Amino acid sequence: MSAPSLSINVPGSSTSSFDISAVYRGILADPQISPPLAAMLSLCELMLNSDAGTMAELLKELNEGAETLKKQTTNPISLSAGCELFIAFITLVPHEADSFANLKTELVKQGRKYATEALSYRNKIAQLMNDFIKDNSVILTHSYSRVVMKALLHAHETKRISVYVTEARPRGLGVKTYEALTAAGIPCTIVLDSAVAYAMDKVDFVLVGSEAVVESGGLINAVGSHQMAIIAKAANKPFYALAESYKFHRLFPLSQYDLPTHNPNILSFPSLPARSSVTQPASSGVSPSFQNPAANQQETVPPSPTQRSLSTEQIAKNPDVDYTRPELISLVFSDVGILTPEAISQYLVAMFAG
Repeated sequence: MSAPSLSINVPGSSTSSFDISAVYRGILADPQISPPLAAMLSLCELMLNSDAGTMAELLKELNEGAETLKKQTTNPISLSAGCELFIAFITLVPHEADSFANLKTELVKQGRKYATEALSYRNKIAQLMNDFIKDNSVILTHSYSRVVMKALLHAHETKRISVYVTEARPRGLGVKTYEALTAAGIPCTIVLDSAVAYAMDKVDFVLVGSEAVVESGGLINAVGSHQMAIIAKAANKPFYALAESYKFHRLFPLSQYDLPTHNPNILSFPSLPARSSVTQPASSGVSPSFQNPAANQQETVPPSPTQRSLSTEQIAKNPDVDYTRPELISLVFSDVGILTPEAISQYLVAMFAG
Protein backbone atom coordinates (compact mmCIF):
# COMPACT_ATOMS: atom_id res chain seq x y z
CA MET A 1 0.00 0.00 0.00
CA SER A 2 1.46 3.33 -1.07
CA ALA A 3 1.84 6.14 1.45
CA PRO A 4 -0.80 8.87 1.00
CA SER A 5 0.23 12.47 0.47
CA LEU A 6 -1.20 15.53 2.18
CA SER A 7 -2.45 18.61 0.37
CA ILE A 8 -3.71 21.40 2.63
CA ASN A 9 -6.50 23.51 1.17
CA VAL A 10 -6.38 26.72 3.19
CA PRO A 11 -8.46 29.77 2.18
CA GLY A 12 -6.55 33.01 1.94
CA SER A 13 -6.20 34.69 5.31
CA SER A 14 -4.32 37.35 7.19
CA THR A 15 -3.59 37.92 10.84
CA SER A 16 -6.57 40.24 11.21
CA SER A 17 -9.08 38.20 9.20
CA PHE A 18 -8.15 34.62 10.05
CA ASP A 19 -11.24 32.38 10.10
CA ILE A 20 -10.39 29.04 11.68
CA SER A 21 -13.81 27.60 10.81
CA ALA A 22 -13.33 28.33 7.11
CA VAL A 23 -9.85 26.86 7.26
CA TYR A 24 -11.20 23.73 8.95
CA ARG A 25 -13.90 23.26 6.31
CA GLY A 26 -11.37 23.73 3.52
CA ILE A 27 -9.03 21.10 4.96
CA LEU A 28 -11.88 18.69 5.67
CA ALA A 29 -12.87 18.85 1.99
CA ASP A 30 -10.07 16.33 1.38
CA PRO A 31 -11.83 12.94 1.76
CA GLN A 32 -8.77 11.26 3.27
CA ILE A 33 -8.56 13.75 6.17
CA SER A 34 -10.68 13.02 9.23
CA PRO A 35 -11.92 15.68 11.72
CA PRO A 36 -9.08 15.20 14.27
CA LEU A 37 -6.39 15.80 11.63
CA ALA A 38 -8.35 18.70 10.13
CA ALA A 39 -8.53 20.25 13.61
CA MET A 40 -4.77 19.86 14.14
CA LEU A 41 -3.96 21.40 10.77
CA SER A 42 -6.40 24.26 11.45
CA LEU A 43 -4.61 25.01 14.72
CA CYS A 44 -1.32 24.96 12.81
CA GLU A 45 -2.67 27.62 10.47
CA LEU A 46 -3.95 29.64 13.42
CA MET A 47 -0.48 29.52 14.94
CA LEU A 48 1.08 30.58 11.63
CA ASN A 49 -1.23 33.63 11.57
CA SER A 50 -0.90 34.40 15.27
CA ASP A 51 0.56 37.63 16.66
CA ALA A 52 1.17 35.99 20.07
CA GLY A 53 4.50 36.95 21.61
CA THR A 54 4.53 34.50 24.51
CA MET A 55 3.61 30.86 25.05
CA ALA A 56 0.77 31.88 27.37
CA GLU A 57 -0.74 34.10 24.68
CA LEU A 58 -0.34 31.37 22.06
CA LEU A 59 -2.01 28.74 24.23
CA LYS A 60 -4.89 31.14 24.90
CA GLU A 61 -5.40 31.61 21.15
CA LEU A 62 -5.16 27.87 20.49
CA ASN A 63 -7.71 27.05 23.18
CA GLU A 64 -10.06 29.74 21.87
CA GLY A 65 -9.62 28.37 18.34
CA ALA A 66 -10.39 24.86 19.55
CA GLU A 67 -13.57 26.08 21.26
CA THR A 68 -14.66 27.84 18.06
CA LEU A 69 -14.27 24.60 16.12
CA LYS A 70 -16.20 22.59 18.70
CA LYS A 71 -19.14 24.99 18.65
CA GLN A 72 -19.66 24.66 14.90
CA THR A 73 -20.77 21.03 15.05
CA THR A 74 -23.27 18.97 17.02
CA ASN A 75 -20.73 16.16 17.29
CA PRO A 76 -17.35 17.59 18.34
CA ILE A 77 -15.98 14.37 19.86
CA SER A 78 -13.33 13.31 17.33
CA LEU A 79 -12.52 16.96 16.58
CA SER A 80 -11.93 17.51 20.31
CA ALA A 81 -9.54 14.56 20.41
CA GLY A 82 -7.42 16.18 17.70
CA CYS A 83 -7.38 19.58 19.43
CA GLU A 84 -6.52 17.95 22.74
CA LEU A 85 -3.60 16.01 21.24
CA PHE A 86 -2.19 19.04 19.44
CA ILE A 87 -2.34 21.34 22.48
CA ALA A 88 -0.78 18.60 24.62
CA PHE A 89 2.04 18.39 22.07
CA ILE A 90 2.62 22.14 22.41
CA THR A 91 2.60 22.13 26.23
CA LEU A 92 4.13 18.79 27.20
CA VAL A 93 6.88 18.21 24.64
CA PRO A 94 10.08 20.30 25.08
CA HIS A 95 10.81 22.59 22.10
CA GLU A 96 13.89 24.67 21.32
CA ALA A 97 14.23 27.72 19.05
CA ASP A 98 16.27 30.95 18.78
CA SER A 99 13.16 33.11 19.10
CA PHE A 100 9.48 32.72 19.80
CA ALA A 101 8.66 33.50 16.14
CA ASN A 102 10.98 30.68 15.06
CA LEU A 103 9.42 28.41 17.69
CA LYS A 104 5.97 28.98 16.19
CA THR A 105 7.30 28.22 12.71
CA GLU A 106 8.91 25.02 13.96
CA LEU A 107 5.75 23.92 15.76
CA VAL A 108 3.72 24.44 12.58
CA LYS A 109 6.28 22.42 10.63
CA GLN A 110 6.13 19.55 13.15
CA GLY A 111 2.33 19.64 13.26
CA ARG A 112 2.09 19.33 9.50
CA LYS A 113 4.67 16.57 9.49
CA TYR A 114 2.65 14.62 12.05
CA ALA A 115 -0.54 15.03 10.00
CA THR A 116 1.23 13.75 6.89
CA GLU A 117 2.57 10.71 8.75
CA ALA A 118 -0.83 10.11 10.34
CA LEU A 119 -2.36 9.50 6.91
CA SER A 120 -0.41 6.22 6.83
CA TYR A 121 -1.95 5.00 10.11
CA ARG A 122 -4.87 3.35 8.35
CA ASN A 123 -2.44 1.26 6.31
CA LYS A 124 -0.70 0.12 9.50
CA ILE A 125 -4.00 -0.80 11.11
CA ALA A 126 -5.12 -2.69 8.01
CA GLN A 127 -1.93 -4.74 8.09
CA LEU A 128 -2.38 -5.56 11.79
CA MET A 129 -6.01 -6.53 11.24
CA ASN A 130 -5.15 -8.74 8.28
CA ASP A 131 -3.76 -11.50 10.51
CA PHE A 132 -7.15 -11.78 12.23
CA ILE A 133 -9.10 -12.11 8.98
CA LYS A 134 -9.11 -15.70 7.75
CA ASP A 135 -9.94 -16.88 4.27
CA ASN A 136 -13.73 -17.10 3.73
CA SER A 137 -14.42 -14.85 6.74
CA VAL A 138 -17.90 -13.37 7.07
CA ILE A 139 -17.69 -9.94 8.70
CA LEU A 140 -20.35 -7.63 10.12
CA THR A 141 -19.57 -3.92 10.06
CA HIS A 142 -21.52 -0.78 10.86
CA SER A 143 -22.15 2.45 8.95
CA TYR A 144 -19.12 3.80 7.05
CA SER A 145 -15.55 4.03 8.33
CA ARG A 146 -12.45 4.91 6.32
CA VAL A 147 -10.16 2.74 8.40
CA VAL A 148 -12.56 -0.24 8.24
CA MET A 149 -12.77 0.18 4.46
CA LYS A 150 -8.99 0.20 4.27
CA ALA A 151 -8.81 -3.03 6.31
CA LEU A 152 -11.46 -4.81 4.25
CA LEU A 153 -9.98 -3.78 0.91
CA HIS A 154 -6.52 -4.84 2.08
CA ALA A 155 -7.81 -8.25 3.18
CA HIS A 156 -9.62 -8.66 -0.15
CA GLU A 157 -6.27 -8.52 -1.98
CA THR A 158 -5.25 -11.93 -0.63
CA LYS A 159 -8.36 -13.51 0.90
CA ARG A 160 -11.99 -14.24 0.15
CA ILE A 161 -14.26 -12.30 2.47
CA SER A 162 -17.96 -11.48 2.62
CA VAL A 163 -19.42 -8.52 4.47
CA TYR A 164 -22.72 -7.64 6.09
CA VAL A 165 -23.13 -3.91 6.70
CA THR A 166 -25.90 -2.25 8.68
CA GLU A 167 -27.95 0.44 6.99
CA ALA A 168 -27.01 2.85 9.82
CA ARG A 169 -30.10 5.01 9.86
CA PRO A 170 -30.92 7.85 9.76
CA ARG A 171 -27.92 8.88 7.64
CA GLY A 172 -27.84 5.56 5.79
CA LEU A 173 -24.05 5.48 5.50
CA GLY A 174 -24.13 1.70 5.33
CA VAL A 175 -25.25 2.13 1.72
CA LYS A 176 -22.00 4.00 1.02
CA THR A 177 -20.02 1.06 2.42
CA TYR A 178 -22.10 -1.38 0.40
CA GLU A 179 -21.50 0.51 -2.84
CA ALA A 180 -17.74 0.79 -2.26
CA LEU A 181 -17.30 -2.88 -1.33
CA THR A 182 -19.47 -4.10 -4.20
CA ALA A 183 -17.48 -1.95 -6.64
CA ALA A 184 -14.30 -3.59 -5.32
CA GLY A 185 -15.72 -7.07 -5.91
CA ILE A 186 -16.44 -7.95 -2.28
CA PRO A 187 -19.76 -9.77 -1.70
CA CYS A 188 -21.80 -7.47 0.53
CA THR A 189 -25.35 -7.37 1.86
CA ILE A 190 -27.08 -4.54 3.71
CA VAL A 191 -28.66 -5.58 7.01
CA LEU A 192 -31.46 -3.66 8.69
CA ASP A 193 -30.39 -2.07 11.96
CA SER A 194 -33.19 -4.06 13.58
CA ALA A 195 -31.87 -7.34 12.11
CA VAL A 196 -28.40 -7.36 13.70
CA ALA A 197 -29.30 -10.16 16.11
CA TYR A 198 -30.83 -12.12 13.22
CA ALA A 199 -27.55 -11.88 11.25
CA MET A 200 -25.11 -12.40 14.14
CA ASP A 201 -25.00 -16.20 13.95
CA LYS A 202 -23.85 -15.97 10.33
CA VAL A 203 -20.74 -13.84 11.02
CA ASP A 204 -17.28 -14.65 12.32
CA PHE A 205 -16.73 -11.30 14.01
CA VAL A 206 -17.86 -7.68 14.16
CA LEU A 207 -15.57 -4.92 12.89
CA VAL A 208 -16.26 -1.22 13.54
CA GLY A 209 -14.47 2.08 13.28
CA SER A 210 -14.47 4.82 15.87
CA GLU A 211 -15.20 8.46 16.58
CA ALA A 212 -12.99 8.16 19.65
CA VAL A 213 -11.50 5.65 22.05
CA VAL A 214 -11.78 6.99 25.58
CA GLU A 215 -9.88 6.69 28.85
CA SER A 216 -12.04 3.86 30.16
CA GLY A 217 -11.05 1.77 27.13
CA GLY A 218 -14.57 2.18 25.76
CA LEU A 219 -15.55 3.24 22.28
CA ILE A 220 -17.57 6.15 20.89
CA ASN A 221 -18.90 5.42 17.43
CA ALA A 222 -21.94 5.76 15.18
CA VAL A 223 -25.14 5.03 17.09
CA GLY A 224 -25.96 1.34 16.98
CA SER A 225 -22.41 0.20 17.76
CA HIS A 226 -23.28 -0.39 21.41
CA GLN A 227 -26.19 -2.69 20.69
CA MET A 228 -24.08 -4.58 18.13
CA ALA A 229 -21.45 -5.14 20.82
CA ILE A 230 -24.07 -6.40 23.28
CA ILE A 231 -25.43 -8.86 20.72
CA ALA A 232 -21.93 -9.99 19.72
CA LYS A 233 -21.08 -10.63 23.37
CA ALA A 234 -24.26 -12.67 23.85
CA ALA A 235 -23.47 -14.68 20.70
CA ASN A 236 -19.82 -15.18 21.75
CA LYS A 237 -18.52 -13.37 18.66
CA PRO A 238 -15.42 -11.12 18.78
CA PHE A 239 -16.08 -7.38 18.60
CA TYR A 240 -13.07 -5.56 17.12
CA ALA A 241 -12.61 -1.78 16.89
CA LEU A 242 -10.20 0.06 14.62
CA ALA A 243 -8.93 3.45 15.75
CA GLU A 244 -6.10 5.74 14.74
CA SER A 245 -4.16 6.93 17.79
CA TYR A 246 -5.14 10.55 17.14
CA LYS A 247 -8.68 9.49 18.10
CA PHE A 248 -7.60 8.50 21.62
CA HIS A 249 -9.49 10.95 23.81
CA ARG A 250 -9.20 11.92 27.48
CA LEU A 251 -12.87 11.41 28.19
CA PHE A 252 -14.38 9.10 30.81
CA PRO A 253 -18.11 8.62 30.17
CA LEU A 254 -19.98 6.41 32.62
CA SER A 255 -23.09 6.17 30.47
CA GLN A 256 -24.57 7.31 27.16
CA TYR A 257 -25.76 10.49 28.85
CA ASP A 258 -22.23 11.59 29.79
CA LEU A 259 -21.25 12.07 26.14
CA PRO A 260 -20.64 15.67 24.98
CA THR A 261 -23.17 15.09 22.20
CA HIS A 262 -26.04 14.41 24.61
CA ASN A 263 -28.57 17.19 25.13
CA PRO A 264 -32.03 17.45 26.74
CA ASN A 265 -33.75 17.17 23.36
CA ILE A 266 -32.42 13.65 22.70
CA LEU A 267 -35.11 11.04 23.42
CA SER A 268 -37.39 13.74 24.82
CA PHE A 269 -41.15 13.43 24.51
CA PRO A 270 -43.01 16.00 22.40
CA SER A 271 -45.54 18.36 23.92
CA LEU A 272 -49.00 17.16 23.03
CA PRO A 273 -51.93 19.52 22.36
CA ALA A 274 -54.56 19.81 25.07
CA ARG A 275 -57.22 17.12 24.91
CA SER A 276 -60.38 18.25 23.10
CA SER A 277 -63.53 18.76 25.17
CA VAL A 278 -65.83 18.20 22.15
CA THR A 279 -68.63 15.79 23.01
CA GLN A 280 -68.43 12.50 21.13
CA PRO A 281 -71.50 11.65 19.00
CA ALA A 282 -73.93 9.18 20.48
CA SER A 283 -73.59 5.62 19.35
CA SER A 284 -76.05 4.50 16.72
CA GLY A 285 -76.07 1.05 18.19
CA VAL A 286 -74.67 -0.34 14.97
CA SER A 287 -71.23 -1.95 14.89
CA PRO A 288 -68.67 0.42 13.28
CA SER A 289 -67.68 -2.32 10.86
CA PHE A 290 -71.17 -2.27 9.38
CA GLN A 291 -71.76 1.50 9.28
CA ASN A 292 -69.62 2.12 6.19
CA PRO A 293 -67.88 -0.99 4.91
CA ALA A 294 -66.02 0.87 2.18
CA ALA A 295 -64.61 3.47 4.58
CA ASN A 296 -63.69 0.80 7.10
CA GLN A 297 -61.77 -1.14 4.47
CA GLN A 298 -59.87 1.99 3.45
CA GLU A 299 -58.79 2.67 7.04
CA THR A 300 -57.38 -0.82 7.60
CA VAL A 301 -55.17 -0.81 4.51
CA PRO A 302 -51.65 -0.10 5.79
CA PRO A 303 -49.76 2.70 4.06
CA SER A 304 -46.91 1.77 1.76
CA PRO A 305 -43.54 1.44 3.54
CA THR A 306 -42.11 4.00 1.11
CA GLN A 307 -44.47 6.58 2.59
CA ARG A 308 -43.07 6.18 6.10
CA SER A 309 -40.06 8.27 6.98
CA LEU A 310 -38.77 10.13 9.99
CA SER A 311 -39.23 13.87 10.10
CA THR A 312 -36.29 16.19 10.74
CA GLU A 313 -37.64 16.79 14.24
CA GLN A 314 -37.85 13.05 14.95
CA ILE A 315 -34.29 12.50 13.74
CA ALA A 316 -33.06 15.35 15.96
CA LYS A 317 -34.48 13.54 18.99
CA ASN A 318 -32.11 10.61 18.38
CA PRO A 319 -28.37 10.38 19.07
CA ASP A 320 -25.67 10.37 16.36
CA VAL A 321 -23.21 8.33 18.41
CA ASP A 322 -23.20 5.98 21.37
CA TYR A 323 -20.75 4.66 23.93
CA THR A 324 -19.67 1.00 23.96
CA ARG A 325 -18.44 -0.22 27.33
CA PRO A 326 -14.90 -1.67 27.45
CA GLU A 327 -16.02 -5.11 28.64
CA LEU A 328 -17.88 -5.57 25.35
CA ILE A 329 -14.79 -4.89 23.20
CA SER A 330 -12.45 -7.76 22.36
CA LEU A 331 -9.50 -5.78 20.95
CA VAL A 332 -8.67 -2.33 19.61
CA PHE A 333 -6.41 -2.22 16.54
CA SER A 334 -4.40 0.98 16.28
CA ASP A 335 -1.25 2.27 14.65
CA VAL A 336 0.44 1.91 18.06
CA GLY A 337 -0.41 -1.80 18.22
CA ILE A 338 -3.17 -4.24 19.12
CA LEU A 339 -4.52 -3.18 22.49
CA THR A 340 -6.96 -4.49 25.05
CA PRO A 341 -9.37 -1.90 26.48
CA GLU A 342 -7.31 -1.94 29.70
CA ALA A 343 -4.15 -1.10 27.73
CA ILE A 344 -5.91 1.90 26.17
CA SER A 345 -6.26 3.46 29.61
CA GLN A 346 -2.58 2.95 30.35
CA TYR A 347 -1.56 4.35 26.98
CA LEU A 348 -3.64 7.50 27.43
CA VAL A 349 -2.22 8.17 30.88
CA ALA A 350 1.32 7.81 29.53
CA MET A 351 0.60 9.90 26.41
CA PHE A 352 -0.64 12.91 28.36
CA ALA A 353 1.87 12.60 31.19
CA GLY A 354 4.53 14.29 29.07
